[in-house]
Amino acid sequence: MTIDIEIFASPGCGKCGNAREVLRKLAAELGTGRIEWREVDVLDELDYAVRLGVLSTPAIAIDGELVFTGQPSQRRLRAELERRLAADPEGGES
Repeated sequence: MTIDIEIFASPGCGKCGNAREVLRKLAAELGTGRIEWREVDVLDELDYAVRLGVLSTPAIAIDGELVFTGQPSQRRLRAELERRLAADPEGGES
């Protein structure tokens, strides 16, 4: 199973850049191929962001569900990702 993460960002947002780097680091630490992520520019995909409930950036959706409506701490994001990976009935296999 792969966890799909979307980080909603806006151009020029310093917190968004920081959140992106934290996510990049965690994805590498938790295992290549277990976490897939992409950055969503809210200006380019405004309708999609609104549909998920994004009101500000950065925001993070996991598997199509808005989980963080602001920049989470690295510890909170790691805990959420580890929880989801541990719940994987396939033991982390894709």
